[in-house]
Amino acid sequence: MVALLSQWKAHRKLLCLLFPLLTSGGLAQTLYVPLDNRPPNWTPCTWGVVRCPPAEFYKGRSGVGFLDLATWLINTPGERLVVSLDALAYGGLVQSRATPLSVPEALARLTLLRAWRGKFGGKVVAFGVIPRHPDAKYRERNLEVLRSLADWGLDYLEAPWDDALPGSPAVQEAATLPLPTRPGADESGQLMLLRALSPGLRVRVWYDDPAAARQNTRYEGIPLEESVRRLLESGGMQAVEQKPDLALLVYTGKDPRQAVLTLLRASREAPVAVADIASVNRGDKRLMDYLLELGRYPYLASYACWGTPANNLGSALAQGGLFLRDLEGRLDRLAEGYLQYLYGEVGRPWVRRYFAEPLLEGVSILTLGYLREQRLPKLMGDRLELLSVEFPWRRSFEVALRFRRVR
Repeated sequence: MVALLSQWKAHRKLLCLLFPLLTSGGLAQTLYVPLDNRPPNWTPCTWGVVRCPPAEFYKGRSGVGFLDLATWLINTPGERLVVSLDALAYGGLVQSRATPLSVPEALARLTLLRAWRGKFGGKVVAFGVIPRHPDAKYRERNLEVLRSLADWGLDYLEAPWDDALPGSPAVQEAATLPLPTRPGADESGQLMLLRALSPGLRVRVWYDDPAAARQNTRYEGIPLEESVRRLLESGGMQAVEQKPDLALLVYTGKDPRQAVLTLLRASREAPVAVADIASVNRGDKRLMDYLLELGRYPYLASYACWGTPANNLGSALAQGGLFLRDLEGRLDRLAEGYLQYLYGEVGRPWVRRYFAEPLLEGVSILTLGYLREQRLPKLMGDRLELLSVEFPWRRSFEVALRFRRVR
C-alpha cells in the first residue's frame, strides 16, 4: 500500500508537470528554437503554427542562456523540433562568432537533441550557420562541430553560410562539410519549418531577367540559379516545369514592367511568391507601385524584400508554402511583407537621419507616428492598422512591426 501511494504521488507530480504541455498541443505540436530574437528569426513564433521558448529567454544581443533553453526543451514534448544549433550551443548567431567554447563543450550541449528525441520520439530538423567573415573568431571550432554532427543521425541537418562577400572563405568551407549547404542565415528557421511541416512542395521558378540567373549575387558567392536550387532543396521542395503548387518570381530589378508580365503568366499556373532581390535590405518601389496599382499584391502567395537575396528567396518560399491554403495566414504574411517594405523604403532612412544608435526607447513611438502617416494598402478589403514599432536590438537595421487587419 505504501509503495502504491508513493507511485501515485510520483505519477501525480509528473502529470502536474506535463498537463500544461499536453493541453497545449502535446506530442502533436511542433517546437521551434529560433536563432535569436531579431524579427526574421522570431516572427514565426507569432504565426500560430509552432511553439517557441518563452520570449523572455532571448535577451537581444546578449543571446539566450543554455540552461533556460535546456530546461524548457527537455520538459516540452513535440512531434518535431526545428532548432538553431547556434542558439543551443552558443546562445545565438552573434555569440557563435565570439563565445570561447571548445568543440567538446559545444557538442555536450547539443547532446540535448538526442536526449529530447529519445524522451519524446520526435523528429529533429536542425541548422547551424557557417559564420560571417571576418567577424568570427572561432570559425574552425564551428566547422568542426558541424562535421561532428553529420553522423549523429538527426532527421535533417544543414549549414547555411552567412554573408559571403568577396574574400569570404565561407563557400570553400561549406564544400568541406558532409552536409547540405547554401547561402543565407536569418531565413533558415522559416525554411526549416516549411521542410518540417509541408515537405514536397512543387515549385516553378521564374526570373524577370533570365540572364541574371547565371550571375553571382551579392552576399552569396555562387550563381543565383544555384542559390535558388539549394534553397528549394533546403525546404524540401521540388523544382518543376509543369503543374506547380507554387510559382516563385525572382525579381532582380532589371524591368518592373516585364516582371509584372512574367508574374501574370506565372499566376495562370499557381499562386506566385515574389522574392524582390533588386536591392539588399529593401524593396524596389517601382515593382511595388505596379503590384498595388494593378491590384495584384493581395493575391500574391507571399512577398519578401527585407534582407539579402537568400534571405528574401527563403522567406518568400517558406511563407508561400506554409500558408498556401490558409487565406487568413497568407494575408497576415503579406501585411508583414508590405510593412517591412515600407520600413525599408521610408522608415529606416528616416530613423537613421534623425537618431543615433543605440536607439533610445522613445524612438519607437516617434517612428510609429511617422509610419502611420504613410498610406497603407488594403488587403482583400481589410484595412491595415499599425499598432506598434519596436527595435529589439536598439538599432535601425531590424524592426518588429505589430499590426492588425480591420474589416
